[in-house]
Amino acid sequence: MARDATDKLKRAIAVRVVGQEPVIDLMLVALLARGHALLVGVPGLAKTLLVASLAEALALSFGRVQFTPDLLPADITGTDVLQNDVGGRSVRFLPGPIFHHLVLADEINRTPPKTQAALLQAMQERRVTVGTHTHALPDPFQVFATRNPIEQEGTYPLPEAQLDRFLLEIHVEYPTLGEEREIARRTTGVQVAHVPCVLTGDEVRALQALVPRVPVTEAAVELAVALGRATRPMDPKAPREARELVRFGSGPRGSQALVLAAKARAALRGEAAADVEDVRALVLPVLRHRLVLSYRAEAEGIRDVDLLERVIGAVG
Repeated sequence: MARDATDKLKRAIAVRVVGQEPVIDLMLVALLARGHALLVGVPGLAKTLLVASLAEALALSFGRVQFTPDLLPADITGTDVLQNDVGGRSVRFLPGPIFHHLVLADEINRTPPKTQAALLQAMQERRVTVGTHTHALPDPFQVFATRNPIEQEGTYPLPEAQLDRFLLEIHVEYPTLGEEREIARRTTGVQVAHVPCVLTGDEVRALQALVPRVPVTEAAVELAVALGRATRPMDPKAPREARELVRFGSGPRGSQALVLAAKARAALRGEAAADVEDVRALVLPVLRHRLVLSYRAEAEGIRDVDLLERVIGAVG
C-alpha cells in the first residue's frame, strides 16, 4: 500500500520537477515519518517548486511564509486581536500561516534568530503559545524549509536547537546535462504542467501511522545508535577524526531520527522491515546538520560529508 501510494506521489511531482528523484525520495521519507526537512541549494534548483508541488499532490492545506529580515514572530504564529462585539469587546486569536498541514518556510535563514525561534515549539510540540493560550496545530503538521548556502549578506545562521528539529537536511544538486535540456524545454512553453492530487488527507495520515509500526532489526538499531555516538568527540569509542574535528556531535535525537527515517525508507520501498542498509543510506541527510565542526576542520576544508564518511568507515 505504502509503495503504491508513494510511487503515485513521485510520478505526480516528476510531472513538474525534472531530475530530482533522490531528493523526492528523501522528501517522501520526511513526509511518511512526520518529520521536518531543510532543503539546501543554490538559487534556481526548484527547491520552492518541489515543496509546492508536493503540497499540490496532497489533499492537505498549504501555507507559505517568505522569511525576510523584518518578519516578526506574530507574522508566523498569529496574534490576539481586540474586536468589538454586541456585548462589548473581546479578544480573538487570529491564526498565522503556520496553521496549515504543510508549511513552506522559504529562505528561512533570512530572518533574525528571534523570529526563527517562533518555529521551535511548533516543530517540536506541534502547537504554539500566544499570550496565555496554547493552540494545537493541524494533524499532520510538517515544515519544509529552504536555505541558500552561498549568499551570506543579509542572512542569519540557524540555531543548533532549530537545526536539530529537522529530521533531514536535503541537499539539492545541479541537474545533469540531459535533465537541464528537459528543464529548458518544459519551462519555456505556454502550458504549465499540472500536478494532480493523488492522495487524500486520510490516506496521508494512514501512511504516517503505518511507519512507526514497521519492524526494524536489532542490528539496524545498534548501528544507528553507534553512528550517533561516534560523532561525539567526548565518547570513548569515537574515532580519531571525530575527536579532532568535531566540537559538538549528534544528540539522542539523531539516533531516533535515523531509526525512524529508516522505517520510512523501508515503507517507501515496500520492504518488510528496516535494516542496516536503510540506516546507512540515510546517515548523511540525518546527521550532517547535527554536527558542529571544529575550527581545525574549517581551516583544513573538511566538510560534514567527509567526516561522516570517516565515521561510517570506523563504525562499519
